[in-house]
Amino acid sequence: MRQGDTVAIVSPSGPPNAILLRRGVERLEGLGLKVVVGEHVLGRQELPYLAGADASRAADLQAAWCDPAVSTVFCARGGYGAARLLGLLDWAAMRAAGPKTLIGSSDITALHHAFALELGVPTLHGPMPACDVIADEKRPEPRTWEHLRAALARQAPPVVGDRVLAPGRAEGVLVGGNLSLLASMCGTRYHPSFAGKIVLLEDIGEEPYRIDRMLTQLVQAGAFNGVRGIALGSWVDCGDPYPVLKDRLLPLGVPVLAGLPVGHGTPQMSVWLGALGAIDTESCSLAGLFRNEEQAR
Repeated sequence: MRQGDTVAIVSPSGPPNAILLRRGVERLEGLGLKVVVGEHVLGRQELPYLAGADASRAADLQAAWCDPAVSTVFCARGGYGAARLLGLLDWAAMRAAGPKTLIGSSDITALHHAFALELGVPTLHGPMPACDVIADEKRPEPRTWEHLRAALARQAPPVVGDRVLAPGRAEGVLVGGNLSLLASMCGTRYHPSFAGKIVLLEDIGEEPYRIDRMLTQLVQAGAFNGVRGIALGSWVDCGDPYPVLKDRLLPLGVPVLAGLPVGHGTPQMSVWLGALGAIDTESCSLAGLFRNEEQAR
């Protein structure tokens, strides 16, 4: 993403706060970007947790992706609803539009996962413009903002965690995101498979027993078969998740790095999903490994 580029903001999930959205637009414009906002970005319907009807949200996302002037598509916020769009998108038309960048986190995990399978493009798991870390009244959260800008320039430094649950080093395509969303996709067309990959997991507001339930579901569904390594992000308002994380993940026998500021909370670092990454427990870090321009796109 370069100065002068056109970027779009859409709402595939929940309705954003209009004030936060306006600030987010202004912050992006401050980078020298032209910002276009989806027609239904502030939409509402009978279900108040959705930013308008499924068809409207899908139309905004597809229009932004297929617009040749748009280089990057930001999701305004998470919440719930992205998975409802997967059967409404014209994946052939979106493939024909060529590669560009999708940015979001939390509920947007459903789109990250589907974009990797349907479009084969890396996507950026990062902060969203109508959330506090970007749209705070005074300024964006500095570490979050600088890391996002560096990630968009393919120059982000490694993300450093604060603990190692199982030592070692692993390299592979980084996948994953929000644990709840990944578990919810079991048994669907987008059933998760982490074979040969590093998986990122994070969540918010889940009690340890629910984390146990979701991890057990993924384990029993075979999602972790052949996984190379595990990177654990933030677990905001999840009590103490580490006993259950150790219980469910250490038997997999792969390196497990934890305490990464990725997901919810502050700061929120940005990582590329669908691109090569490496976890190194000696340096307690997760790094992206773009090796050529094709992987960086």
